[in-house]
Amino acid sequence: MEKSSWSLVVSVLLCFFAVGCLSIDDLHRAFPIVEPDPGHTKLRLSQEGLEALRRITTPIVAVSVIGPYRSGKSFLLNQLLSLSCDEGFGVGHMRDTKTKGIWLWGTPQEVEIDGVKTSVFYLDTEGFESVGKSNVYDDRIFALATVLSSVLIYNLPETIREADISRLSFAVELAEEFYGRVKGKDVAFEPAKLLWLIQRDFLQGKTVQEMVNEALRHVPNIDRDRNIEQVNQIRDSLAVMGDNSTAFSLPQPHLQRTKLCEMEDSELDQLYVKKRDQLKELVASIIRPKIVQGKPLNGKEFVAFLEQILEALNKGEIPTTGSIVEVFNKGILDQCLKLYSERMARLGLPLPEQSLRDSHGRSREEAMQMFDEQHFGHSHAKKSVMQLDEEIEKLYKNVILANEYTSSKLCEALYTGCEDKMDHLQVLRLPSMAKFNAGFLHCNQSFERECVGPAKANYEHRMMKMLGKSRSLFIKEYNNRLFNWLVAFSLVMVVIGRFIIKFFLIEVGAWILFIFLETYTRMFWSAESLYYNPVWHIIVGTWETLVYSPILDLDRWAIPLGFIAAALVIYCRCYGRRKHGSHWILPLYNTHKGGPNRPRSD
Repeated sequence: MEKSSWSLVVSVLLCFFAVGCLSIDDLHRAFPIVEPDPGHTKLRLSQEGLEALRRITTPIVAVSVIGPYRSGKSFLLNQLLSLSCDEGFGVGHMRDTKTKGIWLWGTPQEVEIDGVKTSVFYLDTEGFESVGKSNVYDDRIFALATVLSSVLIYNLPETIREADISRLSFAVELAEEFYGRVKGKDVAFEPAKLLWLIQRDFLQGKTVQEMVNEALRHVPNIDRDRNIEQVNQIRDSLAVMGDNSTAFSLPQPHLQRTKLCEMEDSELDQLYVKKRDQLKELVASIIRPKIVQGKPLNGKEFVAFLEQILEALNKGEIPTTGSIVEVFNKGILDQCLKLYSERMARLGLPLPEQSLRDSHGRSREEAMQMFDEQHFGHSHAKKSVMQLDEEIEKLYKNVILANEYTSSKLCEALYTGCEDKMDHLQVLRLPSMAKFNAGFLHCNQSFERECVGPAKANYEHRMMKMLGKSRSLFIKEYNNRLFNWLVAFSLVMVVIGRFIIKFFLIEVGAWILFIFLETYTRMFWSAESLYYNPVWHIIVGTWETLVYSPILDLDRWAIPLGFIAAALVIYCRCYGRRKHGSHWILPLYNTHKGGPNRPRSD
């Protein structure tokens, strides 16, 4: 019984040590830490690889290799780790990507940096430009590796293309953006050490560093070409990594690339072996622990940082690197300009210039606020804001022109309407100063109220000149026309009072008015002297009262009222006398002499 108990204890201990040994052996392989979702649009964490990271208590250094698919990234990592293809990262020779997402080698290299024990992890990333993936997915992989890495090896075959520079620039912008979102806007992005690794056998007399410097050099732009300016802006965006970059060339290891995993170092090109060892030394000399907010990260802190960055990347709406314009917030600029245009389109033109400036200021502020909330990249936000401001100013100038046009059109219509009205008042049937003044005031008030915008000042000056000229002309003709009307009126009233109405007082009054007008002008040699006589003022006041009032405009109703009066007179003269004709026309002289039966004499 005791033997069996001891056997059980020993078995448990052996199993415990066996499991421990197995777990250590299991770490000597590649683990996925970030995997794509089924749609290859977003990323998710892989807990298996994260457990390998969490157990590290020392500061961590992450060395990542990025580049196009089928460019030999996995083979390069195995060479840096001194591992064969059988035990290291999986190397595929088919025309698809072997690595999906981001993988790390489970067993870190232990080194001392500034006297501190440090763990160096190597990360393999999924190659970009492969079939069946979106640009957004590539951008997330690229940006995530840029944020996490202490050393970023950009593995490029043959040469540096403009697309490679654009992609790296965009990755740096995204990394800076989401690093700031996680750690706060006041935390500057800490770039990785960038290593341009060009795999080619000849450089045409140039060193690889000269090739990189030439590729990143500004393109002369004497003519201020917009496309060249955008190309130069891409190079400017790499300034954050400019002081931390270096270049290295690596020749091809062998012509038969599909058999590289089966070859020993003795079978490889010896120049490649020599340069590979130099590359190992170069990487070892530039590695530094990952620092976040001034503190090196251990395994658990590194995983927590990775989780935060990945969440920010997956939540963010990231434009793609499909074009250079998109790299510099083209989509966001368009949205901001659309917002500004919509706000300004709601305005009812024309508007006073100050009101238009105020509306422009409010709309511009909304567009700028939208840009601040959504733009990508902190280091070049100022350039994007300047570009947005320039585009808004262009739109504002168009709005100003539209406002000037609509203002001119409106004021011209009001001016023409008032001019026609003044011309009509000049030829009134019955001249009336009160009616002219009412029309004059209405024109002036309606123009002042309805004519708005930049054209108002010009048309206001023209309006005052036209109204002043019309008033002077009307006053000049008013007394003469009124005098003539009164003379004609007095004669008409003489005829009406004598022959139609047969009212003696009307006839006498009309004769007095006629004699006064004719005699006075003969006595004082001119009609103008009459206009200063108090009696004339009384006559004018009476005339104005009869001719025009807010209730009755005699100029408009004179003819209809004349017809009505004539009809009444004719009716009374004809039908009224016919009704009482026997009494008025042939009167009978009745007497009481002889009585009613007195015989009629011949």
